[in-house]
Amino acid sequence: MSFKFGLNNPVLVPLLPITGSFAVPFTAYFTFLSARVVRHRLEGKQPLGDGSHRGSKSSSSSSSSSSGRSSTSRGSRGEQLSDSKLFVASRAHQNFAENVPLAFALAAVVELNGGNRKILTGALGALFAFRVLHAELGMYREEALGVGRPVGYYGTLASMLGLAGYAAFLVKGFWGF
Repeated sequence: MSFKFGLNNPVLVPLLPITGSFAVPFTAYFTFLSARVVRHRLEGKQPLGDGSHRGSKSSSSSSSSSSGRSSTSRGSRGEQLSDSKLFVASRAHQNFAENVPLAFALAAVVELNGGNRKILTGALGALFAFRVLHAELGMYREEALGVGRPVGYYGTLASMLGLAGYAAFLVKGFWGF
């Protein structure tokens, strides 16, 4: 007697349809953020890092640049951020990579434990919108302080806390009460 196991097994095919469906837009946006970092690396001839280490040298070791300004006296922190498109692109990309994997793990836990598909779809849709707001209308605005940044940040936290709370609620019977 043989046992058929694998991706062709009908039991495994619909395992995570909601979470799996959201893999496409999240991956596409992650790829877009990654390509933006690469573009700025190529434009700035910066093969490694984001160039932020240049402004952290001590004033004794930095001399005036050809434009007559010292590399350490570039102005406010906001000017430094807006001057470094690579730094902003890198942070937007890293921030996405720091938050989305945990959210996807939480979504998978919710879905595997029988969570409502409409609630999960709403949570992942909102999370995607919050991540785009955070980068595009937040970090890419003047001095990296656009209104999308706090909205995206707090919205992402709320989405993840909501998913975690919902996942815990779905398994509350295993808590012993």
